[in-house]
Amino acid sequence: MSDERTRFANVVLPHLGDAYALARWIARNDSDAEDIVQEACLRAYRGISGFGDVNARGWVLSIVRNTAYTWLKKHRDPKLVAVENVEDVADAATDWDQGPAAPDAGLIERADAARLEAAIAALPDEFRETLVLRELQGLDYRAIAEVTGVPIGTVMSRLARARRRLMALLRKDEE
Repeated sequence: MSDERTRFANVVLPHLGDAYALARWIARNDSDAEDIVQEACLRAYRGISGFGDVNARGWVLSIVRNTAYTWLKKHRDPKLVAVENVEDVADAATDWDQGPAAPDAGLIERADAARLEAAIAALPDEFRETLVLRELQGLDYRAIAEVTGVPIGTVMSRLARARRRLMALLRKDEE
């Protein structure tokens, strides 16, 4: 029993931050992401004895991804769109439009971050998760292919399409 706990601590715990970040991007909601990561940790603990000499981070993120989609199907109406921090986005937009005075750098940064996050959130699921795994989690193509269960060529294609769509959304937002 102690060996399983030690192995879990060595394999899973170092990647909890990445696990939460991925769950947050998939679920688009902090509290759902916490529930998903908790469920993923339970799954990982149950399967830790079967963990081989593979990329631990990729293994954990695969479990999180699969858990997230299962959890969302079970707990969320597919027509529901979750939005958090609406007040922050609204405040940033209100402050931005408040007259001729130049806004401070922090306000601009928050507004830009909100625009980028909204544009990423607007991407179709398969493009969003590929972009998040590559650009935010820093996984290479092979690891993304393992996490998502698709060939490397599909990963490359999805990433290129995600980037094009993201740029188009950002350009459209500027206009």
